[in-house]
Amino acid sequence: MNRKKNVIVLLCDQLQKRVTDPDHACIMENLSRLREDSVIFEQAHAANAICSPSRASLMTGKLPHNHGMVDCAHTVPAFRADYDSSLDTLSRRLKAADYKTAYYGKWHVERTYDLGQYGFDEYETEMDLPVFSLTPVSKVVIHTDGYRDKTICGTFSEDQKSTEEYYIYSKAMDFIKKAGAEGQPFCTFISTYAPHDPYAVPEEIYQKYDHIPIELPLSFEDAMEDKPSIYRRLRSVWKELSQEECKEIIKCYYSYCTLIDLQIGRLIEFLKKENLYDDTLIVFTADHGDLMGAHGLFCKGVPAFEETYSIPLIMKLPAQEKAGCVCNAYANTYDLAPTILELLGCEKLQNPIDGSSLIPYLHGKNPEDSVCFAEFEGQRYAYTQRIVWSRGWKYIFNTFDYDELYDLNQDPHESENLAAIPEYEEKKKEMAALMWEKILKTGDDTLTDARHFCHLQALPESTEVPVFSSRIGSLSDTQ
Repeated sequence: MNRKKNVIVLLCDQLQKRVTDPDHACIMENLSRLREDSVIFEQAHAANAICSPSRASLMTGKLPHNHGMVDCAHTVPAFRADYDSSLDTLSRRLKAADYKTAYYGKWHVERTYDLGQYGFDEYETEMDLPVFSLTPVSKVVIHTDGYRDKTICGTFSEDQKSTEEYYIYSKAMDFIKKAGAEGQPFCTFISTYAPHDPYAVPEEIYQKYDHIPIELPLSFEDAMEDKPSIYRRLRSVWKELSQEECKEIIKCYYSYCTLIDLQIGRLIEFLKKENLYDDTLIVFTADHGDLMGAHGLFCKGVPAFEETYSIPLIMKLPAQEKAGCVCNAYANTYDLAPTILELLGCEKLQNPIDGSSLIPYLHGKNPEDSVCFAEFEGQRYAYTQRIVWSRGWKYIFNTFDYDELYDLNQDPHESENLAAIPEYEEKKKEMAALMWEKILKTGDDTLTDARHFCHLQALPESTEVPVFSSRIGSLSDTQ
């Protein structure tokens, strides 16, 4: 009987997909080599724009409104984001399949930090990690009237061995070595805080970019006059930054990504030395992206641009099967658990899920028919959004302002919102119908139980629930 294959999930926090592209200025040499052995999902998107909802979706295969963690666990009281711990998870299925399981690094799925109840044999999360004393060399500080100053990026004099990222990768390799010696299949999550802000990096890595030109995004000067007003208000946070300071932030961010890449290189070298590389499924992804100067914005949140929602998804299959394959089907965070379980030959999640396995697309299923969906309930403040992607189009239902429609085929930088242009009205209704179809299918009662004035075209004709506006969300209840 063949031994079960191992699995390693490399999860980054706030990693923009574009920095992982082979022709990007960001130095990701080890990831580029991993790509050569892997399947690349070019159209992967996050379930949510912030960490806890998206991470819980990865574990459960469910959208945030169905697992309950709709905001960051540490920023709101429990009643605002209440994770359903009874749900089956990827880790529980792997434990049931006799995998030796471990988790190292940032958790943020739920509040207890008791990972044993989710099937992990060993774990060390942000609640247990040591404190790393670092000596600042430089920094960029954001000043906002009425608030504490925020350090957005900087460098320190210690080398990579003094970082949390180096530490958790080392812990994971110790675990893998022990599991490998025992002949037991293993599942290891390595979850870095990097490249989440503040983008603080070793000076030695930062210096790798001294002779690499740092360019501002093409959308940097976008005044966003055709976009929701909250987007413009958020941009005002960064208005005092000079272009040189913005480039400095980007340079530090790239350096932070390179720090992750160096750890990936260490891991791959270790796996090959231990003769485990061929028998291991490696999944590299992120919980969401980072705006990183797009539209004059940084970090993430309400602005639902591709820099936030588009995520890397790279899967090195055992024996490097289908190496170099590029899959253009839409994928989402909540598709990962069913996909990984199918690849490993394990039982499916033991409750209904919103995601589905991506394996059929590797065996010829038409990617043109795929649709992607995400949702957002705000970050501390409630800005409810639903987002749908189909055939290169993207529609954003904003309950707090006018909606957005982008033709990513012709406008990948989302410079022009087409939602209010009459000639695109039918496309907007078509995309809104796809959105409502997903909302109805997944029991998204936050929206289906509302009562709004509407366009009848926004829902499938067979629907008996109230119909909603494809242009405006937050009208007063009419009943």
